[in-house]
Amino acid sequence: MDSQRLDPTATVADLGEFGLIEAITRVTAEQAPGEDVLVGPGDDAAVLRVRRGHVVVSTDLMVEGRHFRRDWSEAEDVGHRAAAQNLADIAAMGGRAQWLTVGLAVPADLPASWVLDFARGFSAECGAVGAGLVGGDLSRADQITIAVTVMGACTVSPVLRSGARPGDVLALCGRQGWAAGGLAVLGRGFRSPRVLVEAHRRPQPPYAAGPQAAEAGASAMVDVSDGLLAEAGHLARASGVSIDIDTAALEVPEPLAAGAAATGADPLQLVLTGGDDHALLATFPADVALPEGWRRIGSVTAAGGEPGVLVDGTTPEGATGWSHF
Repeated sequence: MDSQRLDPTATVADLGEFGLIEAITRVTAEQAPGEDVLVGPGDDAAVLRVRRGHVVVSTDLMVEGRHFRRDWSEAEDVGHRAAAQNLADIAAMGGRAQWLTVGLAVPADLPASWVLDFARGFSAECGAVGAGLVGGDLSRADQITIAVTVMGACTVSPVLRSGARPGDVLALCGRQGWAAGGLAVLGRGFRSPRVLVEAHRRPQPPYAAGPQAAEAGASAMVDVSDGLLAEAGHLARASGVSIDIDTAALEVPEPLAAGAAATGADPLQLVLTGGDDHALLATFPADVALPEGWRRIGSVTAAGGEPGVLVDGTTPEGATGWSHF
């Protein structure tokens, strides 16, 4: 059974747990699991072969109403986002994602087609980096809840948050503020600039930039999921340093400026505090040439007091990014 032959009125309860699992497996089988998957979906656990390097593992949650809304995003969009936020975590360690598992809890009356479209988007995003789904679980819940675990490998030493040193350069790779701009647009009932709305629905993390940064000698790195200031603060505290962001080096592209003007937002604040683009933020020794696509946006100095983040030499006021509680 696949979504093309599926009765459009069928719900999750109509298919049942195992019928739905079979349908999901057919959708995700479009992405070949690879020769290192010895046992994939269908058994008590997957069996994987690790040839060399370090195994890297990360887990993320998405909850309907908190992280996504079905009236703002199609099921395929949610699938892309669920995969992207996990794949970006592996890239931020300097690794390459290989395998993922998904725990999915949904209402019994949810259209089964929604689940299969989610699986299609999820699988497509994984396929973009050569990763594949190797297992998961289904359960019933009052609202859609998605738990994803991703596994990958680093062929060089993993890049941690704790490696930044005074004298390092702070650099960014990827779009920043676009998803936040899209969220602001949707929150006002608009649908344009469309490029911002699409950035919220389907982020475009620079996956390849993580391993490239690691190979170039990055000293610390993080995925910008909760906001540029928030993630720079994580690096600063983990490394015991001060990080100063130079706003003159930050890009405010025209669509972001237009979206901010339409919603009354400050475009620079969207760049500084917006999350969900999953850009990569890293520090590099000053004598290391930045890899292609990376741009310098600040510097690392010794912490004069408590480690933390500065903006143009001063302590920022207000929220620094997304807070879950």
